[in-house]
Amino acid sequence: MSLAAHDRSLNAGTSAIRSTPVGLVLFALAMGGFAIGTTEFAAMSLLPYFSAGLGIDEPTAGHVISIYALGVVVGAPLIAVLAARVPRRTLLIGLMTVFAIGNDLSAMAPNYHWMLAFRFLSGLPHGAYFGVAALVAASLSPPNRRAQSVARVMLGLTIATILGVPAASWMGQVLGWRSGFAIVAGLALLTVLLIGLYAPRDRVQPGASPLRELGALKRRQVWLTLATGAIGFGGLFAVYAYLASTLMAVTGASPALVPVVLAVFGLGLTLGTLFAGWAADRALVPATAGLLLWSAFWLAAFPFASGNIWAVSLVVFMIGSGGGLGAMLQTRLMDVAEDAQTLAAALNHSAFNTANALGPWLGGMAIAAGYGWTSTGWVGAALALGGLAIWIVAVIDARR
Repeated sequence: MSLAAHDRSLNAGTSAIRSTPVGLVLFALAMGGFAIGTTEFAAMSLLPYFSAGLGIDEPTAGHVISIYALGVVVGAPLIAVLAARVPRRTLLIGLMTVFAIGNDLSAMAPNYHWMLAFRFLSGLPHGAYFGVAALVAASLSPPNRRAQSVARVMLGLTIATILGVPAASWMGQVLGWRSGFAIVAGLALLTVLLIGLYAPRDRVQPGASPLRELGALKRRQVWLTLATGAIGFGGLFAVYAYLASTLMAVTGASPALVPVVLAVFGLGLTLGTLFAGWAADRALVPATAGLLLWSAFWLAAFPFASGNIWAVSLVVFMIGSGGGLGAMLQTRLMDVAEDAQTLAAALNHSAFNTANALGPWLGGMAIAAGYGWTSTGWVGAALALGGLAIWIVAVIDARR
């Protein structure tokens, strides 16, 4: 019996599952993703405002965004290991409570150094929340719908790029930057309430321990899957990080059009995640390879389309659709992690935050070297092909 099937057998007898529609559980879990996605992406648009409010320059304020990502990378494996014997429902409530506190404190930060500490705290629950939420979603679904359930949880984050980020940014401009973080704290508390109401009450799995979770680190397939995401997903971020600047400097778009194109990206991300879940449930291995190849193609098309607002909007939509890779790799980790499910699932989001750092860094190097704003497309295509190469190695290794 697979680990996912084992989880289903453990949970199937609980009254919570019998009395609560699965859709409501997935909605509650996705609300947490919506809160996380809102704060992760809105912080970038609020940067000019909180830098002025805290009396620091914008490059220094950028460290506030980086420290959040560091919190994700550190917190995901640490929490997954230390909380190995905590029921998943309880853990999800605890993680969202800490996330709410971190964002509420961020809204009240008196200076730059406290802001760094509070953003690090806010980032700690990020990866572990998504990892555990994905495991809960998969445990409620039949084997042929696991990836679609995981994708529905991830939809919270993707929809945040369409609705949550613009709303938080608008609030930051009209009511002050602190309100942008305060609204995220409110969303997190709403998630705590929804999970408390709808998530199934589960039991700790027999034999669960920090040592067993650490066993994931011994498995080559886990590392290869994580590396696929850390490299392959970097291409999307290489373009996204400099998209606003490219639109204004190369496309000649007005500042008012930039949020529209960013929303188009979010729409592509949302639809791509839905499709990726459907495809992964039918043929996970070839679908993942195909999506990485798809991403490489559209990333390479970005430099050619950047001169026209309609063409670049189409390409940005297609690039966003490549974001469905997250749901695919999350599902793959459930298959290869054996009895160390929580750590492997949480590490997936450490890998994606590594991509979030790697892509913009390499893209920035290309721009600084004089290759122009559109060179991020070539960097992104190379990273997507690098992820594809690692995936091919993983598939070959798994067949030995």
